[in-house]
Amino acid sequence: MKKKQAQLIKQSWKRIEPMAQEAGEEFYRKLFNSEPLIRHMFKTDIASQALKLTTTLAYVVENIDRLSSLRPQIRQLGQRHIDYGAQPEHYQVVCECMLKVLSDGMKEEWIPELAEAWSDLLHWISDNMQQTFE
Repeated sequence: MKKKQAQLIKQSWKRIEPMAQEAGEEFYRKLFNSEPLIRHMFKTDIASQALKLTTTLAYVVENIDRLSSLRPQIRQLGQRHIDYGAQPEHYQVVCECMLKVLSDGMKEEWIPELAEAWSDLLHWISDNMQQTFE
C-alpha cells in the first residue's frame, strides 16, 4: 500500500469511526440484500457482527503502515470464515458492499483516490483471507 493511500484511509476512517456501528449494520443489510443465501452463516445478531467487523477494520486501519505483519492474523480470519461456510465468490460482493457503505458515509469526500485506496485495502484483506482456500 502506498503511503498516500494509507494516509487517505486513516483520515477517512476518522470520519467513519464515530458512526462505525451504524456503518457495520448497514454493511450487513447491503450484504444480505445482495446475497440473501449467506444469511444463514451468521448466527449472532447483526449488531454484534457489525461490532466485530468494524473493530477488525479499525485494527487494520490503525496498523496500515505495517500490513505485512497482519498477514498471519488475516489468514486466520480467513480460515474461520471457511469454517462458517464462506466461499471464494463471496469476497467480491463483500468488498463491493463495504465500498458502497464507505462511499455513502463519506458523501462528497469520496473522491476517486480514496475509492481506489479503500478498494486496494479491502482486496488485500480479501486476497489474504482467501489464501486459506489454496
